[in-house]
Amino acid sequence: MTGTVSSDNWTPEQIRQRVHELGDWFQNMDLRGVKTAPDHFLGDYPACKWRMFAHALPADLSGKSVLDIGCNAGFYSFEMKRRGAARVVGIDSDPNYLAQARFAAEVNRADIEFLELDVYQVVQLGERFDLVLFMGVLYHLRHPLLALDLLHEHVVGDTLVFQSLMRGSRDVLPLAPDYPFQETGIFDQPGYPAMYFVERRYSHDPTNWWIPNRACCEAMLRSAGFAIVDHPENEVYICKRRRAWLRR
Repeated sequence: MTGTVSSDNWTPEQIRQRVHELGDWFQNMDLRGVKTAPDHFLGDYPACKWRMFAHALPADLSGKSVLDIGCNAGFYSFEMKRRGAARVVGIDSDPNYLAQARFAAEVNRADIEFLELDVYQVVQLGERFDLVLFMGVLYHLRHPLLALDLLHEHVVGDTLVFQSLMRGSRDVLPLAPDYPFQETGIFDQPGYPAMYFVERRYSHDPTNWWIPNRACCEAMLRSAGFAIVDHPENEVYICKRRRAWLRR
């Protein structure tokens, strides 16, 4: 479904009423002066996050195609459109978030396509995008490495913008290509790639499944076939697609 381009003269009160009807918003967006989540526990989120790495992406995306995976209410989709992207597609598995995104597109008069798909279904899109945003999704997945493999193999044409919640050490331990079976101490080092499994909930959220440390994020990206070219913010990586990594 394509985000509706509307010339309706929405009043602030009409916007405020519709924002309320659409339920709780996770993304705080400015819809003609109406804030959608002004009391967000992370502050002005995700704008406060965006400001930390916006400089790392091209200011002019004219002629480029963008895929926003786990788009939520579409904050990053709108930012990419503001930079002139020719085509922006946002996907999410939650129909409530997509309803919010489509309303925001109508208010903002933004021509963005929002589709109900999860990351495991990206092959259905049948195309590669110049820029793919994969922000705040990995730790909500039961099969995170599979998701990265699918992105590399099916939708990333050039650049991947990756962000994940991280816990544990920020160290990255230099590793040898191989270790003997008798080596066990390496796994006790804080800088060894590791993911923490959340059996029940973390931060009251039952969809938080795997939370990586920094070394694990970087190792998983490389393993899926991406080259890390920039790390502009603690949780954000700019990656380029390369041939699939092979074990040797």
